[in-house]
Amino acid sequence: MSVLFYGSAIIAILATLLVITRTNIVHALLYFIVSLLAIAVIFYTLGAPFAAALEIIVYAGAIMVMFLFVVMMLNLGHVTQDQEKAWLTPSVWIGPSIMAVPLLAAVIYAINLNQEQMAHTVVGGKEIGIALFGPYVLAVELASMLLLAGLVGAYHLARK
Repeated sequence: MSVLFYGSAIIAILATLLVITRTNIVHALLYFIVSLLAIAVIFYTLGAPFAAALEIIVYAGAIMVMFLFVVMMLNLGHVTQDQEKAWLTPSVWIGPSIMAVPLLAAVIYAINLNQEQMAHTVVGGKEIGIALFGPYVLAVELASMLLLAGLVGAYHLARK
């Protein structure tokens, strides 16, 4: 499991650095999603499968919806549509895909490793609430700050 943790950590760091250094918003978003998926794998290897699922469902999904909302709200016209078509070539997906394949392999390996143990685990709402406001409160708050930063950035981009 430590190989999964350190591999995911390296991918998360590299993807985050690429998010910061990319000037194209679409490229940065793709690397950001890879970074969020890597953090979800880290949560899973640390024994927090619910936090990992929240990371994927809420944050990776919410970032995509927010990006779509900003693009629709800006509505820059045909010139930017042609420019975006030129940017969204298959070569754009090579970097994020190369980083996402080891994460997918790590998730499949971790799930198969703990499949028998996880099949008998039943978690209710009360246990989830206790866990979120107990030992995982820092992880939940850090993830919410990340979403807040994205929301403030979207507002700043969309405002005239």
